[in-house]
Amino acid sequence: MSQATLLRTARFRAASGQAGRRLCRRQGQGTTPAPGALRARVAPLAGLTALILLLGGAAAQAQVSDPLLEKRVTALEPLDRQYMDRQRQRIDELTLRHYGGRCCRSEFDLDYLQRLLDDRHVRAEHTLELQGMGVLMGDLLAAQLDLNWVIYEDAKGRSRALQLAQTDNFLFPVTMISRRREAGDTTSIAAIYRGAVAAMQAARPPLPFEAPR
Repeated sequence: MSQATLLRTARFRAASGQAGRRLCRRQGQGTTPAPGALRARVAPLAGLTALILLLGGAAAQAQVSDPLLEKRVTALEPLDRQYMDRQRQRIDELTLRHYGGRCCRSEFDLDYLQRLLDDRHVRAEHTLELQGMGVLMGDLLAAQLDLNWVIYEDAKGRSRALQLAQTDNFLFPVTMISRRREAGDTTSIAAIYRGAVAAMQAARPPLPFEAPR
């Protein structure tokens, strides 16, 4: 290739490069923005992030203070009573079939429930039966401690519970047995019962003539 040809080729490439750079500058591509322009682009994004965080914090505060998330205590509904009656009947049928008796008119009758577990007529995976046993144990607690069955609702859900008068003292006997057994805890039913009695007696306000606990 002659020297003149090489010179023309070099000029053409230089011109092409300048044109390409001018095109890139017009399109905003292939060039580094000036520091001021970069700050101008980042500032709106930072403001948007701050707004999102602010709104997120406000939402979290609203959830914490939402009165709907506070506990609510109401009377048993007819459907609750029917369901609990079916649970009692389920366990009565088991104790009558295997041991000829029913639970639980006294603390001694809790032995029927313990035998159902020991003889493996009710196992850890039998949630309905375990909760039925909890209902019967709750009936005995209610009779001994003068408690009332109620519906207790909070952010975690809805539960059937025992309430001491109009106080904030509650027991949740329906799941006292089932949750332990499902977790592999073999604490005896008599021990669970005595623990619940002790806890409620400790929480009971002293009578006017009693010394403070």
